[in-house]
Amino acid sequence: MQNDRRRTISTDLTDEDVRIENTLRPKLLDDYIGQTKAKENMKVYIEAAKLRGEPLDHVLLYGPPGLGKTTLAGIIANEMGVNMKITAGPAIEKPGEMASILNNLQEGDVLFIDEIHRLNRQVEEVLYPAMEDFVIDIVIGKGATSRSIRLELPKFTLVGATTRAGMLSAPLRDRFGVVHHLEYYTVEELTEIVIRSASVLEVEIDPEAATMIARRSRGTPRIANRLLKRVRDFAQVKYDGVITTEVAEFAMQLLNIDTYGLDPIDRAILTAMIQKFSGGPVGLETIAVAIGEDAGTLEDVYEPYLIQNGFLQRTPRGRMVTELAYTHLGVTA
Repeated sequence: MQNDRRRTISTDLTDEDVRIENTLRPKLLDDYIGQTKAKENMKVYIEAAKLRGEPLDHVLLYGPPGLGKTTLAGIIANEMGVNMKITAGPAIEKPGEMASILNNLQEGDVLFIDEIHRLNRQVEEVLYPAMEDFVIDIVIGKGATSRSIRLELPKFTLVGATTRAGMLSAPLRDRFGVVHHLEYYTVEELTEIVIRSASVLEVEIDPEAATMIARRSRGTPRIANRLLKRVRDFAQVKYDGVITTEVAEFAMQLLNIDTYGLDPIDRAILTAMIQKFSGGPVGLETIAVAIGEDAGTLEDVYEPYLIQNGFLQRTPRGRMVTELAYTHLGVTA
C-alpha cells in the first residue's frame, strides 16, 4: 500500500508544501480566505488588545491538518506588529529547553507551538506560570542545597495549534483565552484560494478550472495549492501554460483523483469492503488486513474524509459502506 506521505491529496506537510505555503500565505486578516467566524472574532480581539496596549490573549487553534493554523498564527503576529517564534511540541524534550525559549522572547512576541498536544508533562508545567503570570521558576542546585528562582518574562502571546484538542490536558487548555476550531473549507472558498494562489504563482487559470481543482481538494487549502502546482506543471509542459478545464481534467485523470477527491487508496478501501465483505459491517482490523494497511493509519488518515462525505459509516457492529459509495464506484448493491 502506498505510503500516505506520497499521496497527492495527503494533508501531511511535505518539504514542497513548506516552500509553496511560505510563498502563498496571506499576511493580513483581510487577505485570509475562509474561517469567517474565527477571522471576525480575531479582528475584534486584536483591535481591542492594540487599543489597550497589551499582548493578545493566548490562542488555541484546533482542527484537521492543512486548514491554515500556522498561517493564522503568522497573521496574528503581523496584525499585532510583533515577531513570531515557531516551534513544535515534539521538538521540546526538556523543561530547560522550554524555559530558554520563553526567556528569549521579546515584549509582545507571538510564540507558536505546533502539535502542542504532544508536549510532555514536565515541559507543559513550565508553561503554566508563564501563561498566567509571565514568570518561570528555575531550580538551581540539587538536593538540600537546591533553591528556586523566579524569573520575570516579557509579556507574550502563546498560539497553540493541534489536530487533537481532546488530547490537551485540562490545565493547559483552560489557560487559553481564545479558542477557535477551524472548519473544512467550502468549494467556493477553495475556488477563491486557488484563483488567488494562481495569481501569486503568475499562472493564468479559468474560474471553471479553479472550481474543478477546489472540488477535489477535500475541503483543505493545503491540498488545493498542491493540486494547483501539479496542474500548472501539466499546463506548462503539455499545453500553452494556461490552466483550462481541459488541462485540469487531464491532470486529475493522470493523478487518479476523481470528482469527489478520492484517490486509488480511498477507492481500494471502499472496493474491498464491497467485494470481500458485502459492504459491511466489518471491523477496522479486518479492513486493514484486507488492504494491507495499518489500522491506526486507516482510522486517522483515510476514514475521516470518507465518513464526513457519506461514503462510510461507523456502527456498533463495525464499518459499513453507504449507498453513495456503491453509486460512485458504479457497483450494484
